[in-house]
Amino acid sequence: MFILCKRLFPALFLFLWFTVSHAQGGYELWLNYRKTENPETLEHYRTHLLSVVMDENSETVDAIREELSTGLGLMLDSTVSFISEIPEKNSLVIRKTENLPSGLRNTLKKDIATIENDGFLIRASGNTVIITARKDVGLLYGTFRLLHHLQQGLPLRNLRILDIPKTDIRVLNHWDNLDRTVERGYAGASIWKWHRLPGYIDPRYKDYARANASVGINGTVLTNVNASALVLTPAYIEKVAALAEVFRPYGIKVYLTARFSAPMEIGGLQTADPLDPGVRQWWRDKVDEIYKTIPDFGGFLVKANSEGQPGPQNYGRSHVDGANMMAEAMAPHGGIVMWRAFVYSEHDTTDRAKQAYNEFVPLDGKFMENVLVQVKNGAIDFQPREPFHPMFGAMPHTPLMMEFQMTQEYLGFSTHLVFLPKLYEEVLQSDTYRHGKGSLVARVVDGTLDNKKISGMAGVANIGSDINWTGHPFAQANWYGFGRLAWDPYLSASQIADEWLRLTFTNDNNFIKPVKNIMLESHETVVDYMTPLGLHHIMDTGHHYGPGPWVGNLSRPEWNPVYYHKADTAGIGFDRTPSGSNATAQYAGEVAATFNNVKTCPEKFLLWFHHLPWDYKLQSGNTLWDGLGIRYQEGVNRVREAQKTWAVMEPYVNKQQFEEVRMLLGIQHEEAQWWRDACMLYFQTFSKQPFPEEMETPLHSLEYYRSLKFPYAPGISPQWH
Repeated sequence: MFILCKRLFPALFLFLWFTVSHAQGGYELWLNYRKTENPETLEHYRTHLLSVVMDENSETVDAIREELSTGLGLMLDSTVSFISEIPEKNSLVIRKTENLPSGLRNTLKKDIATIENDGFLIRASGNTVIITARKDVGLLYGTFRLLHHLQQGLPLRNLRILDIPKTDIRVLNHWDNLDRTVERGYAGASIWKWHRLPGYIDPRYKDYARANASVGINGTVLTNVNASALVLTPAYIEKVAALAEVFRPYGIKVYLTARFSAPMEIGGLQTADPLDPGVRQWWRDKVDEIYKTIPDFGGFLVKANSEGQPGPQNYGRSHVDGANMMAEAMAPHGGIVMWRAFVYSEHDTTDRAKQAYNEFVPLDGKFMENVLVQVKNGAIDFQPREPFHPMFGAMPHTPLMMEFQMTQEYLGFSTHLVFLPKLYEEVLQSDTYRHGKGSLVARVVDGTLDNKKISGMAGVANIGSDINWTGHPFAQANWYGFGRLAWDPYLSASQIADEWLRLTFTNDNNFIKPVKNIMLESHETVVDYMTPLGLHHIMDTGHHYGPGPWVGNLSRPEWNPVYYHKADTAGIGFDRTPSGSNATAQYAGEVAATFNNVKTCPEKFLLWFHHLPWDYKLQSGNTLWDGLGIRYQEGVNRVREAQKTWAVMEPYVNKQQFEEVRMLLGIQHEEAQWWRDACMLYFQTFSKQPFPEEMETPLHSLEYYRSLKFPYAPGISPQWH
């Protein structure tokens, strides 16, 4: 017996360590079900949720039952009872509208009539709580919403939540490579273990699906937009099918990135010309093959004729020719094509910000109905701040799908705390004026501005193999926030931050209020210490880690930071008004007029649209030079304030997460100073002016900062690529 215990103890210890490590490390994300602390609230919940009545079995209903067993079991500190008949009181009823008893259906008639697509209704009636929907997946979404309601300690009395997603396609874009490296990934390796699939199903895949479904995400693009044709071969299609099997009960479809040259690389053809009959037939056959294995396959995401990726322009064809060829193959199966508008050419020397608009807007109305053009939130490339992309609202006959980035490629990677829903909100609430005042970007994205038949939003994932999924504990909020805004683009960042904090940590307002304030200020903080007043794309070469405003030796002009800030002895900034590149002409007249006039242009975009002298007077009365230095310093100061706030939050979070955030804020503070010092020292070589008195003395020389190299920064392709 003693020998047996000696053998078992190490294994038991390892299991317990692994379980506690996952729990303390944030593996559960916002699905951190914990016992309801308030005794009155706990009794209130138990009174209403003594038993659960559910619909007939399906894979999705089974997933609901499992989630309730875990969630309610932990929050109510009791075993959940599932029964087949609805009692007179004290129950949770989860049934599709068609399966509700006639009495309940009549009571809820008005609400039920408005439920559409994946929407759901949660309604408390007496001591009974009802979740109903048209589809099983709607019941799943409603279940997660109820669990989130309980996690936040909110009352059930008079509860009525009627929620219908405002966009159709709500997907994560994984920039994961088949060798498990992740382009612009900062949270470990890819979670897709291709070498083990299809035989081995990592339990993490199911938890990934749960997390996505809990915020309404209904699709995942598994592979990098810089695509490999191998993922379309039979061996990989079988692997993709195994993932689809795991995701299906959670309402999540799988999508793949399609390399345009695949007919040549894996099909043995001599061309990939989209008008070639043999090429068109190859794509039809390939799509048929995929759907035979994965009947609910979502479709393709395509990056073509961008940054060296092959595309229809290689053959003198248009984006329409390429997208419609694939869409034609998809149409019989109900699949879609998401065609990225991120294009810029070394042959166009005017202004990189204008190129996507120039290429795509003339094609409006020529794409097939199952094509969505996927447009980044701004015209350059996921910068800390950009004005909204001028394509939004400019293509009334083509569905435009928003592309946000959750992974922090230009925002300090996963070492900086940046709550990106503030950025998303700023973009979505921007007014395009395409149909007069109120023509919000959100209305373009959800299709209501021009009555589009299909709509969508994509987010470049920040997910990796780290225990906490996203590297930085607070980066989980960007995944959560993206899902919430993809479901409803009109939600506020403040509401999202409040929800996420309560679901993830605690409902104690002594924690919520100060930490929420850190989150809501964090985006402005990072903009200030990286790219204040409309500066952009001044990161170092390739890896985009840290400042590199001096870089000007790259082979293409638009790859160089000096192309964007244009600092000289006369001033700084990129003139995009009619006296410069005239990029403002791509916006509606009201927006263009605002940006063109230096007095009405928002100062947050000042140097995006104007080249101004160093002594230009800002609204504060400071000169542009002094204002830059003050903004850089304010960014540093706010990181310090965040450190002070977090230092007293230890009682409210577990030790592992407290220490992790504390250390990361320390790194962020050092790097904020690095950004301030390197940029201001470099720009001083042009301004020839002393630093403003509000700005601290740089810690090192400009030569020191220019000497720093980071050949092994994460998120860039290894040498074998």
